[in-house]
Amino acid sequence: MSQTKPVRTDGQLSHPPKDSAVPTEMPSIETSYSWVRLLASITLSTLGCVGLWSLAVALPAVQADFDVQRAGASLPYALTMIGFMIGGITVGRFADRFGILPPFAGGTILMCLGYILTASAPTLPAFAVVSGLTIGLGSAASFAPLVADASLWFDRHRGLAISLATIGSSLSGVVWPPIIQHFIAQVGWRHTHIGIGIFCMATMLPLALVLRRRPVFHKPTMEAASTGNANQTIGLPPNVAHALLTLAGLCCCVAMAMPQVHLVAYCADLGYGPARGAGMLAVMLGFGVASRLIFGWVFSRIGGLRTLLLGSVMQAIAFALYLPFDGLVSLYVVSATFGLAQGGLVPSYAVIIRELFPAREAGLRVSLAISTTLAGMALGGWLAGAIYDWTGSYAAALINGIGWNIGPSETSRRPPPERQPSRVLRTCHGSRPSRNPAGGRAGSGDNDPTLADEVAA
Repeated sequence: MSQTKPVRTDGQLSHPPKDSAVPTEMPSIETSYSWVRLLASITLSTLGCVGLWSLAVALPAVQADFDVQRAGASLPYALTMIGFMIGGITVGRFADRFGILPPFAGGTILMCLGYILTASAPTLPAFAVVSGLTIGLGSAASFAPLVADASLWFDRHRGLAISLATIGSSLSGVVWPPIIQHFIAQVGWRHTHIGIGIFCMATMLPLALVLRRRPVFHKPTMEAASTGNANQTIGLPPNVAHALLTLAGLCCCVAMAMPQVHLVAYCADLGYGPARGAGMLAVMLGFGVASRLIFGWVFSRIGGLRTLLLGSVMQAIAFALYLPFDGLVSLYVVSATFGLAQGGLVPSYAVIIRELFPAREAGLRVSLAISTTLAGMALGGWLAGAIYDWTGSYAAALINGIGWNIGPSETSRRPPPERQPSRVLRTCHGSRPSRNPAGGRAGSGDNDPTLADEVAA
């Protein structure tokens, strides 16, 4: 029997007739391997995202070593975040074409070599440039591309899977800062960098072999989803919608960077010492992990756009709490509050992308949206340091961060994505049949190319 294809009428794709050869039930793409792969991705992200946090912890030591001002010491972090952004987009594009393993392995090797090379940097500019071209570009493979890859192996629990996939970057911030601070105090930041490079090379490459299997998209469903639904969902052309999302990500992470990048230095300025600051950063990111678990549940209830609005408002409130409180205990409490508030922001961009765009574009679009948030981290980290140099205080930097929350808040005020996918996609994935106005029957399902078996002809 030949397969019946969707029919276009009045510019819309209609459902196949009742006797269509397309089955009304499609098996879930989630298997035990999906969860094993997700666990491996979280572990790899925890190890590989050391590039996000090591320079923030080393900032006071780097400043003292090169005898520069705070803004100058923030430059290596800024260039690393720019490299992280470019690397994430590049790896995501290659992952769409060749699978995640080859570009991930290449990025890991580059990052590890970068840590070893920066240990010999003679000047701050050399240290900053090498950090951006190696640590930034290489460690990017451990974040957004892994999130995009994880979304391809889930349909029933995709929101939760995306949130869990992003946990690795926060776990990295919990695990790495105390370890790095300990070794910097014992042997200096240069020897610590060499140790990071050797350790990550020895652990990440063998574990990455778990990712060698590539997803196989279900062809009829891929064709049905090839146009995406951003225009009909939020009333904007797909590329315009994506541009607004990347702008919102930039704004929210300019704000987010101030506590994450400067908390260690801020605690040192207050007389609590960098070790207290590193512990406080670990508390913040630890609560960020819990936040992402909670927001994984929230995504399935209110969708990505509303979650983005909620997270933006919560982050602005948490920011404001830093202004009146600077005691040691109160800073721990505020940092934990900030972690809970901002944990759902970054995964919300990936969830929104997967709600609005087809899976065959996931690698590039998710990596572009999330990696742009790292440009915000780069700009925010430098800007907070510059404001500190101009004013001698972080108070103005905190107020500046609150203002940057306006971008994501305004973007997320667009109507949220509809929960029901197109009729063709419901037919391809079909679960519970429902009667449409024309009298035919179509199933309901998830707007996504899947790993399901081929449709019987």
